Amino acid sequence: MKIICIGLNYRKHAMEIGWDLPEKPVVFLKPDSSILKNNKPFFLPDFSDNIHYEVEVVIKISKLGKGIAAKFAPRYFDEVTVGIDITARDLQRRQSAAGMPWEISKCFDGAAPLGSFIPVRSVKDMGNLDFRLEINDKVVQKSNTSDMILGFNQIVEYVSKFFTLKTGDLIFTGTPSGVGQLKKNDNLVAYLGDKPLLDFLIK
Repeated sequence: MKIICIGLNYRKHAMEIGWDLPEKPVVFLKPDSSILKNNKPFFLPDFSDNIHYEVEVVIKISKLGKGIAAKFAPRYFDEVTVGIDITARDLQRRQSAAGMPWEISKCFDGAAPLGSFIPVRSVKDMGNLDFRLEINDKVVQKSNTSDMILGFNQIVEYVSKFFTLKTGDLIFTGTPSGVGQLKKNDNLVAYLGDKPLLDFLIK
């Protein structure tokens, strides 16, 4: 099982972190050791002083596929949830400035908290889906999937050019604006529509 992540898929997020929009989608992978399930707490690591949250809509691949056309993409994912792409922003900026890969800033243990999945068929319109993140009962990120630069079907088409998608693979589809620093004792609750699917603490 692999975790495929799409970066800079919301224009305002790229603006807030000072990056230009890429000509092509930014794709990176996380290892399965990044997954944090069952609302377990996330422990702030000692290698970074600037750990950020990034809420994202996550889809789960339901069958084997390669070179999938966008029009057929809905046949290849049947569950959806919210997740957090936890990022060591200081490491990311340092690595990027040096022209080096920045996996160490996003792929460490526990850096992908994952909510409970719901069936895609229970969602009225995947292209018009509200989602948000609350920290300590305050909304810090709020958006709609209609604001994505690449929609779900286009993401599946693009990444399946390079990777064979397998049952159980996860795709994090990008974060909107409003990212910020995590602090000890923060309580994060992420929603799809009005459904809280992820609820965990920072330790």
